[in-house]
Amino acid sequence: VTAEEIQRTGAADMASLLEQTLDLPVTQYGPYGNTANVNIRGFGAGRVAILIDGIPVNSPQSGQFDIGMIDVNSIERIEVIYGGSDTKYNVSGAVGGIINIITIKKQKPGIRFGGSISNTSSIPGSYSSLKGNLSETKERTPAQDFFDAQKIALFASGGMEKFSWSGNIFANRSANHFLFKDFYRIQRRREHNEVYDAGGDASFVWERPKGLPEWSKLIFSTRLYYGDKNIPGSMSSRSVSKQKDFTTRQNIMLDMPFVFREDLSMEAAVSHSFSILDYTGPGSESLHKTDTVTVINRWEWFAGEKLSLQAGADYRFSYLDSDNIGVKTGHDGGLYLTAGYSPVRELLITPSVKVVFAGGDAGAVIPVPKLGVVWNASDRLTVKNNWYRSFKYPSFNDLYWAGDATARGNPDLKPEDGFGADLGTELTFEKLLSLQGTLYASWVRDSIHWRSSAGVWQPVNIGEALFFGFDTRIQSGFSERIILSLSYQFLLTRILTGDLTFASGIQMPYQPMHTAGVSVEIPWKTGNLTVSGHFESSRYTEALNVVKLDPFFILNISVNQSIGRHFTIFSVLKNALNTSYVSVQDYPMPGLSLTVGVRAAFE
Repeated sequence: VTAEEIQRTGAADMASLLEQTLDLPVTQYGPYGNTANVNIRGFGAGRVAILIDGIPVNSPQSGQFDIGMIDVNSIERIEVIYGGSDTKYNVSGAVGGIINIITIKKQKPGIRFGGSISNTSSIPGSYSSLKGNLSETKERTPAQDFFDAQKIALFASGGMEKFSWSGNIFANRSANHFLFKDFYRIQRRREHNEVYDAGGDASFVWERPKGLPEWSKLIFSTRLYYGDKNIPGSMSSRSVSKQKDFTTRQNIMLDMPFVFREDLSMEAAVSHSFSILDYTGPGSESLHKTDTVTVINRWEWFAGEKLSLQAGADYRFSYLDSDNIGVKTGHDGGLYLTAGYSPVRELLITPSVKVVFAGGDAGAVIPVPKLGVVWNASDRLTVKNNWYRSFKYPSFNDLYWAGDATARGNPDLKPEDGFGADLGTELTFEKLLSLQGTLYASWVRDSIHWRSSAGVWQPVNIGEALFFGFDTRIQSGFSERIILSLSYQFLLTRILTGDLTFASGIQMPYQPMHTAGVSVEIPWKTGNLTVSGHFESSRYTEALNVVKLDPFFILNISVNQSIGRHFTIFSVLKNALNTSYVSVQDYPMPGLSLTVGVRAAFE
């Protein structure tokens, strides 16, 4: 996903962006600022590894990463690697895949600066309000809903012969007021979900530093985020919680394309992050502080025309001070070796093995092998086949949570383990047409899920689960005036816990069997119009498959129009059909909303 695609969508956050551009299913507890998990091939909630500039950022406490903390305006591009076949980054715990958010690039000579400002309006209407005495009152949406959210973002960058720098800051106010229909189809107004957040990032790139080989590059970067969030309960609940998030991250990276010789390259990175999560709910308060240090070193040697070798190591030290867990420390990482062998020009064979380890109660040393084959059958046809093992350690929350009498961790948890394979093809006809399709299957045992028993939530290993699927994407460029993209994903899951068999038909929660997307872009010299649709079929909400969520289709329309050399006006009509739907049970999603804004850029 490129920066240009990001601007065309006008997406307010990462969850919306990935849903609109790649048609990935997203489970989201509401609009901007609420918890959101991206699913890849049936896996989400900590089983998808999130990277920022190649450095893993998943939390050691929860195993997840809040993608809402990343400002979409700061992104240069996004890489998505599907399944557990990755040998580029070789990140541990990437069961479903990898999302690498790239924010740093070398800047062109000169100075650039600019920014954007926007306002989002919710659809007006009448709704029923439940007063303190439980009486119903008919009301109209207040005028303030026409100014439901405002966002401002600023950027500046500069480039010189050996140095370049860039910086971004943003601030956002989201009231998150919108109309929705409750269980009884009564229209109500979502309240107590206000989000105020701000953040920024900066990077400095120093090329050819003294004392290092020519073409070496040192990169310094830092990132900061603060969010003050009201968190309402489900649509039937009147409880409200408050959460404050603060996180900061600093990275030092060394990129050496040539290490004293032209056939040897190396990159190294040291990253430190500190985060605070301050939660206040009905009758409960908790404070969680996490320090994490990550060290990564990757090498590549082009031994000849037919052989290349990659080797690397990563290590993470985590320190958690939590009101619900206490003080915990953790160590995890791994060593890997990958070979790329090309017996003939059209064929590439890539065997790889990583030995992963972790300290503490979940500690173990496990080999994780992978094998990939790429066959360039012709200039138009490419075939890829991957076989891989997937492996994931439990998080601190899974093992040690001890908040109150309603939830507790499970120190007896086993790590998640499994195997997968996929077979994909890509067929291209120059710029006219591109067809991609992949068949895949995964088997996982000891998958970790939280369950309620006798009123107490606790994580358990659920036994085995199977995943079968097919995804395809068609992109057409038959005409310069119309660019068409179609995607479809089929996913069949089966839980095989206890006496359950494949014939029992019990599916994994929150995994739609059918996901589809369509996008039509009409570009012109000074702008473009993009119409995109996203469909998800019904999903079960729990492992017993009793409650099912209705399917939904979301239509979005965005327009960008340049005004002179420096200004662009943009508008986004989100959920244009005003579809009433939920992504997570009992947590309504917004109906139709309109965002209008302007971007400016000067050189």
